[in-house]
Parts: sequence; C-alpha cells; structure tokens
Amino acid sequence: MTQQAPPAAPASRAAHPVLKVGVLGSGTVGTQVVRLLGEQAEEFAARSGARLEVTGIAVRDLDALRDPAVPRELLTDDATAVATGNDLVVELIGGIEPARTLILAAFRAGASVVTGNKALIAAHGPELYAAAAAAGTDFYYEAAVAGAIPVVYALRESMAGDRVTSVLGIVNGTTNYILDEMSTKGLGFEEALAAAQALGYAEADPTADVDGLDAAAKCAIIASLAFHTRVGIDDVDVTGIRSITADDIREARASGCVLKLLAVAQRREDDHANGVSVRVHPALVPADHPLAGVHGAFNAVLVEAESAGRLMFYGQGAGGAPTASAVLSDVVAAAFHRIGGGQAPRELAYADLPILGPESALTRYQVQLRAVDAPGALAAIMRAMADHGISINSVRQASYVSDGVDPLVTIVTHPAAVLHLDRAVEALRGMEQVREVVSVLRVEGE
Repeated sequence: MTQQAPPAAPASRAAHPVLKVGVLGSGTVGTQVVRLLGEQAEEFAARSGARLEVTGIAVRDLDALRDPAVPRELLTDDATAVATGNDLVVELIGGIEPARTLILAAFRAGASVVTGNKALIAAHGPELYAAAAAAGTDFYYEAAVAGAIPVVYALRESMAGDRVTSVLGIVNGTTNYILDEMSTKGLGFEEALAAAQALGYAEADPTADVDGLDAAAKCAIIASLAFHTRVGIDDVDVTGIRSITADDIREARASGCVLKLLAVAQRREDDHANGVSVRVHPALVPADHPLAGVHGAFNAVLVEAESAGRLMFYGQGAGGAPTASAVLSDVVAAAFHRIGGGQAPRELAYADLPILGPESALTRYQVQLRAVDAPGALAAIMRAMADHGISINSVRQASYVSDGVDPLVTIVTHPAAVLHLDRAVEALRGMEQVREVVSVLRVEGE
C-alpha cells in the first residue's frame, strides 16, 4: 500500500521576499499602521506576497512620548533618508510641505507611495501622478477620502465600466458630529463644537473642518476620479457650518429634513450647462434620504451611475484604526505589484470637462424670512420670487411665533440657478413686506 506524503509545511518566514517600508509621521494613524504591520506580519505577508519590514519612522521630535507599539529604535528625524531608502513609503505627515518634496524624492528613488494626504492631492495631484508614472511605481491614496470607506477604489476601479453622473457625500466626521448634536440634543454651534473637541473629533483650531476646507479637498479628489477631469481645491465652491443656528435646525425638522454638510460633485449635460459642478455647503436632506440617517462622526458617500444606479458607501470616516485600515489596504496592493508585477491605475483625465462656476449650480433652496404681519404681504413676496424666475414648491409659516413678533416664513423652491435665487433674495431684502431674510440654505438629495 502506497503511503501518502505528509501535508506540506506552512510557508516559512524566509519563503517571502522582504520589502522595506518607511513611514513618514507617527501620529495617531502612523502609530496604528506600525502596530498592525507588527502584530499581523504573517497575514500581511500572505496577502501581499512579501514580508513588510518597517525600517524607519520619521518624526520631528525624537524625545516625544510614543505609543509602545512604535519601536523607538526605528525613530529618526532624517525624513529624506526614510523617503529614499525604502521600497514602500507611507506618508502620514499631512499638509503640503515637506510632504510634497518627500513624496517626489521617494518616487525618484523608485519607491511606491501610499498617502492619506487629501490637501496635497487636491493641490498637487497631477504633479504626483506624473512623478509616479515617470518612476514606474505606484501611488495610492485611499485614506485621503472618507477614512476606511473604499471610495477611491470604487471610483477609480470598480466604476471603470460605468459612467458616474453624481456623487453626494458626508465626508467630514467632525462637522457631521456637530450638526448631529445640534439636531438631536438641541445644542448650539459653539456647544456642539466644544463637545467635538473634547472627544478629539475637532482640533483646537477647527477651521479646516467647520469652514468646509477638509471636505472641499476630498470633493476635488472625488470629482477628479468620478469624471476623469482634473479638479483642484480652488475649483470647489465652499461654505462651512459656522452660521448654522438652532432656528435652522428646528426649521429643517419642521420641513421633514436634517441639516448635513455635503460634498457635491455633479456632471451637468443640459441646455444650460455642460461640465462638472463641485461644491461643499450645508444642505437640507429629506429625512427618508440615505444620508439623513448618518449620525455622529460617521461618513457616507452616495454615487449615482448610469448603469449601476445608486451605490451607498458608509462607515468610519476618521480615527487611527479605521484610517490605518485604508492605508494598509494600499500597502498590500503596492507590495503585491512590487513582487508579482502590475501597477496601480494611472490618472485618467481624458474627459477634460469644463469646471462650472458656482453660478451654474442648479438646486432647490429653502429661504427663511420674517414677513410683515399684514394682508397681502405673503402674496407680494410670492410675486417677487416669480418675477425673478423662482418657482415655489411650498410655503410654511412657523406656528411657534409669539404674538407681536413678525412671523417666520419658510419658502422651499423648485430647482433654480443660484444667480436667479440671489437676485430674488436681494429683491426680498428691499421689500417693505420683509423685515429680514433670516437664512438661505440649499436642499439636496431629492
């Protein structure tokens, strides 16, 4: 009787070639990347085909307190050496410089680069894509948009067989947390911001978040991928959430909506415009819309495509471990290509569509105003709106206004160009029947 051979032994550590990994930055995300590469080394080797050995971690302060997961013997303040002395470079410094210079140096040295730096990509994406192509190496940046949610992969690869028409997203967890606290707990903006800072969601200087700049950088990246057109952060029309009040939140609820800070990227092909519209702004979203149920610091992105229809991506948009998950998925892909051949998708900007100005945006609006409590006042207001080409969907007068106080009137329009809406609002401000235009907000998601 023939004896069967024993089962093959598991692959040894030496069975996989070694790829050297350099990490630029050791903050919250960098620490998690290093920890996971150490704790799950065997799994990453099996997935990528290579042992991923961290050889250096560039930091500014060698003496700062660090998580025990970061080996102190790997710390260095020579960022250039880390960028140019490894097969794979993970950039987690953030900002424009020195990140840009270090990434370009890494490409020249033949390294593949993984980054989560949305500001850098939105400002210098084409330069970085070209440098990676010239070096024949990979450039990955899944963590730059919506943390652990695989939006970049979906737009760059999964949707390559379809034609995307719009992307609507909550891509900043800090502002979503603030607006959610204002809506569910009745907090004012400053109170909600303080709560976000106490939890570590918002920085001591929250400008990038609450003024929409972080979301704008992500919106530029999303639009570039979705529409195969170069879109920079300066192309994005941006309005933040500082001016949102308790009255806005209450009126949104009365309208059957919630307020969200949205990143909107749309492809317009109609009688009035042909190109790409990109904007970030607070907007009312109907309560039954998928984005309305995104609470806390979570992110969600809704993609509309001609063949696939509506696709929803939802999950943790920030934090060390979720963002590290996105970074490491890119590291595995880049390592796999280094060992087995192949390359990451290159920039596709073949469409070269015009970038439409903010005046081309076509959306619904909610206009709140205090009207004189007199016969014919409301009729005069409606005529003024019609005279400027604004069609009215609904009008509601607040029931909670006290006696002797001019009534708060909420007008929701049909889709209108912002230019027409602005002219109508200016006309309202000059009318004797209008005491005050309280707020103007967009309505999205219908």
